[in-house]
Amino acid sequence: MDVIDHESQSLLVPLKIPGFHLWLTKQIILANISVVKHVWLGNKTISPVLTKIKANQKTDMGKVIYANSITLTPGTVAVDLAGDKITVHALLRENIEDLQAGEMDRRICRLED
Repeated sequence: MDVIDHESQSLLVPLKIPGFHLWLTKQIILANISVVKHVWLGNKTISPVLTKIKANQKTDMGKVIYANSITLTPGTVAVDLAGDKITVHALLRENIEDLQAGEMDRRICRLED
């Protein structure tokens, strides 16, 4: 009777999600403004990048939340998730630098604790 999968979630996760959603919503709004600005300024300000980002989440669910959060943020798309690496396409190099700084990664890791 494999009704419940091997990867259960903590009961504290639902309590942490509203704070993460507020932070993610703010990031989505800021990213929208940035993308519109760079589209209006033209091709000279756009610097597309395809790179791999390390996902430090312990669970598959955490990694999927991280990849989906990257994709939800305008200007970035998670192209592939393999092991602990997420291939990301970004419209701007600064978007990759923000991901490499690790704020989103840390916030999602906190959801797992």
